[in-house]
Amino acid sequence: MGRPEGSEQGLPHVPVMLAEVLAVLAPLPEARIVDGTFGAGGYSRALLEAGASVIAIDRDPSVAPYAERLQAQFPDRFSFVPGAFSALDELVGSQPVDGVVLDIGVSSMQLDEAGRGFSFMREGPLDMRMGGEGESAADLVNTLDEAELANLLFAYGEERKSRRIAHGIVAARANEPITTTTQLARLIEKSIGRKPGDMHPATRSFQALRIAVNAEFDELVEGLFASERLLSEGGRLAVVTFHSLEDRIVKRFFDPEKGGPAQSRHLPQTISEDRRWVDVAKAAKPGPAELGRNPRARSAILRSAHRSFAPPRPVSYDGLGVPRIRGAA
Repeated sequence: MGRPEGSEQGLPHVPVMLAEVLAVLAPLPEARIVDGTFGAGGYSRALLEAGASVIAIDRDPSVAPYAERLQAQFPDRFSFVPGAFSALDELVGSQPVDGVVLDIGVSSMQLDEAGRGFSFMREGPLDMRMGGEGESAADLVNTLDEAELANLLFAYGEERKSRRIAHGIVAARANEPITTTTQLARLIEKSIGRKPGDMHPATRSFQALRIAVNAEFDELVEGLFASERLLSEGGRLAVVTFHSLEDRIVKRFFDPEKGGPAQSRHLPQTISEDRRWVDVAKAAKPGPAELGRNPRARSAILRSAHRSFAPPRPVSYDGLGVPRIRGAA
């Protein structure tokens, strides 16, 4: 649930499963690779040091200093384009690329900056907007009706006690608006309680709000299909996710037949389309050494595949298992 990272080489973080991602992308000299979720540039730096050229993308304005640093060090092989990775093929242009890496979610540097409002552990405004635009988490918490709020927390956060939380939020906001992270975290804890040793009771609700504020599932789906359009035959896509909902989407995107309904042997069999992805790797997880350095990486999952010769598909959510809020269009 995010991009949990440590610190190395003076950067505020080192990306999760860096060695595994490099092995997937095989960044040989002359390779052209897109880092769709730049952050503080950990993947980009490693790819550049291996000899590849990198085009980096990020919608968070706060990453600008890290991009400028790499631009100064690798002026001929690094470029940065502000924007969302959901439109990476439009941002990069029509020239095919050899690899794409996507690291889905919120980074540790975002979590650690209280003013961004991502963390229930730090006092800050209830914001959570990665790009600083659109509705904030406070807007959702203070305006959605009780049923809408409960459905959001359940669909995007898999929060089983979503109705109790939503009821508590609606009752509390009748007295005063909910405007800070710790205010909401205390309210959730009061609504559903907390057992010793369990994760913080606000964890799933904060995840759900962050996903809703930043349209993260839509970004992921659009980014996957954009990668399919952009990558040349044999190009490689590596995607790191941090919770089961994201991982399910990526898994079914690479192998849509597994996400579709089973065919009856009594009916005419449909003809399978050419596969857009081949050499689909099994899910990989961080090793013991990395977990020892960075326990926050424990939920990371890496999936990867190679682009085939088949033409790209039109964007479709069918069979991907994208969570939908009940009652929403």
